[in-house]
Amino acid sequence: MIPRYSRPEMTAIWDPATKFRIWYEIEAHACDAMAKLGVIPQENADAVWKAKDVEFDVARIDEIEAVTKHDVIAFLTHLAEIIGNDEARFVHQGMTSSDVLDTTLNVQLVRAADILIADMDRVLAALKERALEHKDTVRIGRSHGIHAEPTTMGLTFSRFYAEMDRGRTRLINAREEIATGAISGAVGTFANIDPAVEEHVCNEMGLKPEPISTQVIPRDRHAMFFATLGVIASSMENIATEIRHMQRTEVLEAEEFFSKGQKGSSAMPHKRNPVLTENLTGLARLVRMSVVPAMENVTLWHERDISHSSVERAIGPDTTVTLDFALNRLAGVIEKLVIYPENMLANMNKFRGLVMSQRVLLALTQAGVSREDSYKLVQRNAMKVWEQGADFQTELLADDDVRAALSEEEIREKFDLGYHTKHVETIFARVFG
Repeated sequence: MIPRYSRPEMTAIWDPATKFRIWYEIEAHACDAMAKLGVIPQENADAVWKAKDVEFDVARIDEIEAVTKHDVIAFLTHLAEIIGNDEARFVHQGMTSSDVLDTTLNVQLVRAADILIADMDRVLAALKERALEHKDTVRIGRSHGIHAEPTTMGLTFSRFYAEMDRGRTRLINAREEIATGAISGAVGTFANIDPAVEEHVCNEMGLKPEPISTQVIPRDRHAMFFATLGVIASSMENIATEIRHMQRTEVLEAEEFFSKGQKGSSAMPHKRNPVLTENLTGLARLVRMSVVPAMENVTLWHERDISHSSVERAIGPDTTVTLDFALNRLAGVIEKLVIYPENMLANMNKFRGLVMSQRVLLALTQAGVSREDSYKLVQRNAMKVWEQGADFQTELLADDDVRAALSEEEIREKFDLGYHTKHVETIFARVFG
């Protein structure tokens, strides 16, 4: 991912130097396990650790790979240059390249998941704080983009909190699922390496042994991991889209913080655009781009082919780096979001009580009017509000058919906003405990 949408902690996970350090640790731990089993001399295993403080020369490894056309062999050759050819002769014994590559990829994905979980925690904290702040801030709910019934800004933040909290749970499960390693040899049979080596390496690297691998760790695990990131990105876009709507000039119920000196347009000095949430919408699309290729990687020929390899070299870093950046941007947007309760109330009252139509409908049915007739009575008065700018309550009070079923007091009572917010506490208790 380009530096513009990257944060250093996540990009460091995918740096070649980090990758080679993980390769080295896997090989060194494998040598320790083999020495303990008496398969290789202890002094050779000890010699491998001479490189524990060495910074591997990425350029040198690339130079060797240009000749060998094999990245793992290039690394092993460089390692031998550091610790000596004789000392290195048992390194990688009984292993295949995928033992190193796949175990490393999963280590990187686990580390990436830990960062993303922390990112989610920041988003959740911001959503909870704003939810509590605006628990009773009334705004109009919308369906199909049209005024529906009153809700509160706190409930809006709460539903986003619940959605992102589900995403966090899914991410924890995806981390658990991806946290496996395989040191099982050419086709996963352990023919040339003891399963105890795999157990030792995985334990040292914070993984669990893959129950059954071929030459690779099964890619359904990776498919689930990237699918989870895709769902989180979609939830992120869901929040961003709501904020973008609220910032529309005709709505203006909330807007992104506009800092001193910030410019909205090169041509129009008055502009204050929702650029951050629009950016989040685009970044969500990039994250979701990885989902289908990850799904398609599940199908490999026999015990292994490398059709998945090029895909993962791209989607591993790009997807985690992008989502890490985006989640932190989202958290910042929520933390600084400027909210306008007065505009929310003005928008809700724009159609002069129209949003109370369901309460009147129900009251008529409870008063003995059929549902069909009740609907007609309410709708004919509602249409006067839409088409003539009339006041809904006034029209109902003047309608003889409505008044035949409901008293003036009963009609006026149906316009009490508190009716729509009486269960906010119950919902908050469900969401936040």
